[in-house]
Parts: sequence; structure tokens; C-alpha cells
Amino acid sequence: MKAAIVIAPGTLPTFGDFPTPVAREGLELVTVSAAAVSNLTKSRAAGLHYSSENEYPFVPGVDGVGTTTDGRRVYFAMPESPYGAMAEQTLVDPRRTVTVPDGLDDVAAAALANAGMSCWAALVERACFLPGETVLINGATGSSGSVAVQVAKHLGAKKVIVTGRNVEELEGLRRLGADVVIPFDLRPGNPQGVDQFGEALSAELGQGLDVVIDYLWGTSARTIIVAIAKSIEDAHPVRFIQVGEASREPVELPAAALRSSGIQIMGSGLKSVPFPKLLDAIRHTFDLAAQGELELATKAVPLSTIVDNWNAPGKPRLVYTLT
Repeated sequence: MKAAIVIAPGTLPTFGDFPTPVAREGLELVTVSAAAVSNLTKSRAAGLHYSSENEYPFVPGVDGVGTTTDGRRVYFAMPESPYGAMAEQTLVDPRRTVTVPDGLDDVAAAALANAGMSCWAALVERACFLPGETVLINGATGSSGSVAVQVAKHLGAKKVIVTGRNVEELEGLRRLGADVVIPFDLRPGNPQGVDQFGEALSAELGQGLDVVIDYLWGTSARTIIVAIAKSIEDAHPVRFIQVGEASREPVELPAAALRSSGIQIMGSGLKSVPFPKLLDAIRHTFDLAAQGELELATKAVPLSTIVDNWNAPGKPRLVYTLT
């Protein structure tokens, strides 16, 4: 069968022939129609994610949409190694599938699943979010961030604060429900950037904050943690949920900020949230999208173009098609 193939850590996937999977007990064959590119897929392909199996060669792609042998249209996650989503067929545990509603096409479902799962699980399962709370989304200009804005509003957020580097894209999130925009420039060439970001945060956070959804980590996350310690009232529990590391920067957590605040730092993702709960998050995302209450810009390209498109920008969300 035709597939994307990773032959070694740190190499780009190629397009070629890979052995066709065969169904066996406990695993079913899925004919793939669409598979999205996500940071998780890229990180696992490079052997950098904590869930990477580091067995080569393999087919990348942690999830996708396709049809089972009995004709069901499903979203599937975590195919059986060495098969991934970016191939004509893959092998999947049926317990890791979700029926795609009729009102949602394959490309949209593939694009939304990971983004919706990450923010829904972070808010509902990890933060135990309550209607009327204030949410800050760090790194909101990415595809996942834009979905997080919409999900937070759907769940009843009183206020959604968005942060990121691109001012124009941050302003565009107001249409999706963002209430407050705080841009930052933390590049080494701007030595005042951290202080400027911290001051803007402190001015806003003095009005209250309950949950942070962080897609970046690095300097921006550290600045937010310090601002919380300086600005939030005595012992108020702010749940800081770490979802992604797009900045590729480490964080030296300031011990004083932890001692002098009620901040609660936790991660959200594979192994920190039970897998059935992650699938529930995807079901909720699909239902919202099928009802027209959730949108995400997508770009569909044939899988045969994977070499040219692997490093394409993350927005719009890139989806490889196989039909």
C-alpha cells in the first residue's frame, strides 16, 4: 500500500510502499480517508515525544478518519505500530474509535479531533472548569488555541484572555469569543519584552483568573506564572494546565512564585487523562462542529505531497487525504 514512511529519527517522512496490514484478533482494518498533521504526530515521528516507540521504519500519524470493513465511518487514534494514520490502510483497536457524525466531513473531523481533545480534556478533566470562570489561553494563535477559545466559551467562560506573538491573529480571535488580547514579543532582540508582557498580564490578572491553558511553555509560561504570583489574591487556586511545548524552551520555575500563590501546575495529555476520557472529549468536539458551533481553518492536500508539506505552517490545519 501507499504510505508516508519514517525510516530514522530526525528524518522527513517519504512517500512510498509499505506492507499492507492484516486484521487480527482485537484489531480491525481501517481504510483511511484523512489524517491531520499535529505537533504530537511530528514529535512522535522525530522520536522526541515521551510516547514515541522509536522502532523504525514506521508509518507516522497518531489519528485519522476512515471506514471500517463493515462500512462505519470512524475517527481512530493510536493505530497499532508500525502502522500509522498516514497510509491507505491502518490497524486499530476498535476501542480507540469514535463514530463521526453525519454533519461532519472527513477532513474537518481529522483536523478538529486533536485540537478539540486537547483543550476539552484540559478544561474539563484536568482543570475541572466551572461556568463563570476566567480562562487564559497562552499560544492562542495556533489552530489548537483557536479551538480552545471556542470551547471555553461554550463551557461558559466569563472571560477568555488570549496571549501570543501575532497581534493581528490575536485580534481575529475576538470573533470566536476572545475578550482580552495580550500580545508579547519575547525575542532576544527585545530585552524589555518579558517586563512588558509581565506588566500587561499583571494589569489584567488583578481582575481575576482561574485557569491557564498553555500551548507554549518556555519564557511566556514562566512570565505568566510570575504574574499570577504577583497579581492574584491571597491563596486563590489558579489551575495552570500545560498542554504543549511549541516554544521548545525549558522553564526554570521560580520557587518563590509557587510558595507565594495558590497556583496548581499540571499537565494534560496521554497518560495524564484516561484514554476513554480523551475519546469522550473528541465526541463532544465532533458534536459541536456538526451543529455548526465550532470552526477551524483547514487545508487538504494529497498524502503524496508529504515531503513538500511536512514542515508547512500549523495554521490552517493541514490534512492529508487519501481518496
